[in-house]
Amino acid sequence: MDAVIRLRRGLRAVVAYVRGAPGTYVWLLILFVTTVALHHMSPAFEADFLRQRSTNIHELSDSPLRVLVASAMWIPGGRWLPYAVLYTVFHAQAERWLGTLRWLAVCVAAHVLATLISEGALLWAIESRVAPASAVNSLDVGVSYALAGVVGVLTYRLPRPWRYLYPAAVLVFFGMPLLTGRTFTDLGHFTAVLIGLACYPLVRGPEKARNPKETPAPSRR
Repeated sequence: MDAVIRLRRGLRAVVAYVRGAPGTYVWLLILFVTTVALHHMSPAFEADFLRQRSTNIHELSDSPLRVLVASAMWIPGGRWLPYAVLYTVFHAQAERWLGTLRWLAVCVAAHVLATLISEGALLWAIESRVAPASAVNSLDVGVSYALAGVVGVLTYRLPRPWRYLYPAAVLVFFGMPLLTGRTFTDLGHFTAVLIGLACYPLVRGPEKARNPKETPAPSRR
């Protein structure tokens, strides 16, 4: 009987946690459906299918809004479970803390701005002949920029001294690939973290409005 009671309490806690972050788990459900769809595609068809939904230079110049939305609905490689863990650890925490609208604002800012900055850097590299012209069709699909932005903004959820140690570790984690690999996706991830850190104004709740009927307490000198 005790085991049944504990199981019920555990299930209620899980349900409450999921209900506290509806955006996170709706997004995760969409990713589950699209990942299953990818598993039913041939490798050749999958590559072409994802490239049409990629935020590469070619697709961004043709239909930017479509690919910015579509690229965030697919996980290249078809590995959904690791993202389920990461979404629960980071996205769900941020949404429960900030509320769905402010959490979504961080995700959109990180996803869109990091994409544009990284693809802009790639375009410069192509024009400078540092990268091949074929890079305009590079595959750039996934949800990692939004995730990196949320990882960054969660800095302000932590008490001191973790508020200083955590972002330092995050910047090292995302900065090392940028220094060693120097790919446009490495730049995008590092940029997304910085965007998340720049979202500090979103984490401050609105000040409680004072009731005009209340008489303010007299000041003491």
